[in-house]
Amino acid sequence: MTGFLRTIASRAAPALRRHTITQTANLYTRPPREKLGPVDIAVGLGMLSMAILGPSGWILAHLEDYKKKE
Repeated sequence: MTGFLRTIASRAAPALRRHTITQTANLYTRPPREKLGPVDIAVGLGMLSMAILGPSGWILAHLEDYKKKE
């Protein structure tokens, strides 16, 4: 059975690979138009940490409420 599947896979794989679409990323090699200042970086990191830690902190703060069965 595995030989049969291997034969089908080896014959179907080249046919499936022929019409693949090549994906390219939009990368820019020049420097940014504006440099980010320390305030911008601090605000961005603060928002990122709140987005990650906020929901988990809410769940941990209300864990006893979730444990109650009514």
